[in-house]
Amino acid sequence: MSACPDEGRPGLSEAGTRLASVAGRSGRISDEDIALVRERSPIADVVGEHIQLRNAGGGNLKGLCPFHDEKSPSFNVTPARGYYYCFGCAEGGDVITFVRKIDNLTFAEAVERLAQRAGIQLRYEQGGYVPGREQGERVRLIEAHRAAAEFYAERLSGPEAGPGRRFLSERGFERADAEHFGVGYAPNEWEALSRHLMGRGFTSPELIKGGLAREGRRGPVDRFRGRLVWPIRDITGDVIGFGARKLLDSDDGPKYLNTPESPIYHKSSVLYGVDLAKREIARRSQAVIVEGYTDVMACHLAGVPTAVATCGTSFGEEHIKVLRRLLLDQAEFRGEVIFTFDGDSAGQKAALRAFQDEQKFVTQTFVAVQPDGLDPCDLRVKQGDAAVRDLIAGREPLFAFAVRSVLSRYDLDTNEGRLAALDAAAPIVASIKDPGLRKAYMVDLDRWLGFMDEGFVIRRVQQTAGRAQEGARTPGGRAQSGQGGRAAAGQQAGAGPAARPGAAGPDPMDPAVRLEAEALKLAVQRPALLGPEFDALEPDTFTLPEHVALFGVVAAAGGTAAGGPGGREWVDRLLEQTEPGAAGAVPGLDLRSLVTRFAVEAVRADVNVEERYGAAVLAKIQEISVGRAVARVKSRLQRLNPVDEQQEYNRLFGELVALEQQRRVLRERASGA
Repeated sequence: MSACPDEGRPGLSEAGTRLASVAGRSGRISDEDIALVRERSPIADVVGEHIQLRNAGGGNLKGLCPFHDEKSPSFNVTPARGYYYCFGCAEGGDVITFVRKIDNLTFAEAVERLAQRAGIQLRYEQGGYVPGREQGERVRLIEAHRAAAEFYAERLSGPEAGPGRRFLSERGFERADAEHFGVGYAPNEWEALSRHLMGRGFTSPELIKGGLAREGRRGPVDRFRGRLVWPIRDITGDVIGFGARKLLDSDDGPKYLNTPESPIYHKSSVLYGVDLAKREIARRSQAVIVEGYTDVMACHLAGVPTAVATCGTSFGEEHIKVLRRLLLDQAEFRGEVIFTFDGDSAGQKAALRAFQDEQKFVTQTFVAVQPDGLDPCDLRVKQGDAAVRDLIAGREPLFAFAVRSVLSRYDLDTNEGRLAALDAAAPIVASIKDPGLRKAYMVDLDRWLGFMDEGFVIRRVQQTAGRAQEGARTPGGRAQSGQGGRAAAGQQAGAGPAARPGAAGPDPMDPAVRLEAEALKLAVQRPALLGPEFDALEPDTFTLPEHVALFGVVAAAGGTAAGGPGGREWVDRLLEQTEPGAAGAVPGLDLRSLVTRFAVEAVRADVNVEERYGAAVLAKIQEISVGRAVARVKSRLQRLNPVDEQQEYNRLFGELVALEQQRRVLRERASGA
């Protein structure tokens, strides 16, 4: 069967971006409604619609970051405080920030989207609430598509839709199946949908911008006419476009027609059926890639609910990112991605194209090809549900399929043919990144070719790999690596900013500096564990400028005594103090991101010993501060003459004795707490 055709920093008030502007009219969403949206939008649920989250301990959840490519999860969510933070790319914020960033929305649009999800009717100040007028562009387009999907679905039962119902029936689908997948029928009229939607309050520019209609001589003209229509949904379940199959001989358009690129529809990252498959993909650690809408339907109905399909484009990098986040793809090689292709030459070419991207998955990748060329939909019609399940169960590793596909082009009964086949397959085997897997396929390649000389085959493949590496070197003869790569890797791993050689200032990785960070983390998460003693510290107790500034933010918010047990309200109060013009704001320092990070980053202590841990951290940081004072006094004493400057010397000596005594007490408290 043919393939389917064709900013945000974490913030609290966001006062300057809260206006929802549409068609020259604006309204400010009320603060009470924004607070209600946050309250009724659990961050774990919202984030979990886009990536798979797993328990990371300490009340935190962890997954692969949706904002940058990574192999190991560094994206953390703390449901209790309602914040997320990625230790790989430093993106962080609350649930509204996440929606803004993931869908590229304004603040108002993100609030509107979450409000719609939670069933909240927003109130707009500066003119009041006018339904359908103050909503953001994305929300309006989503609503128009939802109304269009309902319109098409209702028309499928009408007399004109007979060819569409017959098409489905011939492929083994019943009425309930069509309803489950939302399949509908677009009337064979120029303006049927446009008239319906404009009667619902949508404008002609909205219909055209969303791809539901195109500009005609006398107004908008429906894009889909006389076709069977599948709604295409994003990962959260919102309808963002349609795919339409030609039914009538009089239709001179392509067999399949898709929604064009729009503000809400980007075919390079859309997977048909992902809204229905995402939970099973995460649960089974398996994703099945098929080629058409009916193939997705057939797989789901046959007991393969992890099937998805691309829409109007080949499987690419953006699709990989979507699936990796759902699979929580890691180095354990637990999951699998299975491509299904027709058994003909076109299907083999598609599989080989997929091979080029295979190693962007850590997950094991397979190919399932039906020898007689039947796609999953036709296979289900002719041989039943079990045959579809058997097709997927009989999958073959993609590396093996790619190599065998190359070997099939040559005459392996002759020495010349075997040698030519070896040279053609060698680049594929040489490109396998895992050394152990590459060696195993070298051995397999010898067996498949019948040389019975593993050493010869291995040397031939290694020669190919050597030539490839030589070609990848820079003109100067050196591979591109070194400090830059290592620094980037360290930063992506979330290790924190490394000190530059020769740079002035404290090293962020110094144990004492990391202890400062732990104390500030407790002040953000568990202020009651520190109490007035933390507030009484001097700013110079901290050494990093951002730590000193964050200590000031805590003080500006009323100190840890005002934070009580911590939680969302306390973090929000701290974030308010980082706003430009607030008492805690420091120009040039990104304190907002630091507060968010410390609100999410796990405290090192077990919850059962947090109280003792807080006292120990506080005692240790005071001990270090007193130690610095001891060093300063000793330095001054060494510069004094005990005879000529006896009075000053005695005073400083007494101060040193008191400081040493204080340090001993703090050390005992830190070790005994």
